[in-house]
Amino acid sequence: MLERRGLSRVHQRIVFFIARYPNLSVKELLALLGVTKQALNIPLRQLVEMHRVDSVASETDKRKRLLTDDGARLEQSLRREQVKLLERVFAEAGETAVNGWLAVNLALGKTQVPAE
Repeated sequence: MLERRGLSRVHQRIVFFIARYPNLSVKELLALLGVTKQALNIPLRQLVEMHRVDSVASETDKRKRLLTDDGARLEQSLRREQVKLLERVFAEAGETAVNGWLAVNLALGKTQVPAE
């Protein structure tokens, strides 16, 4: 689905976090993604050029990001595809494997360093 649109997982992660945290600043997005400005620059610019992300000026930061209507539809479509994939894989893997996967992800979530 991503390749068909000329996008990568980096684009998906950007869209995901902007959808979850509207008016996210570039600094906040960098912290959530754990990447450098250089790594974020090209894919974010591509999303803006594709009219998936808008830049909004605020009193404190001229670089707040919001999804456009097209960007929101893209994020919802990608999320639906991911849910379908997880449902299928979880059904194949069985309850024990799913519980193990959930336990690992919960433990990983506890190790995250909060953004400053």
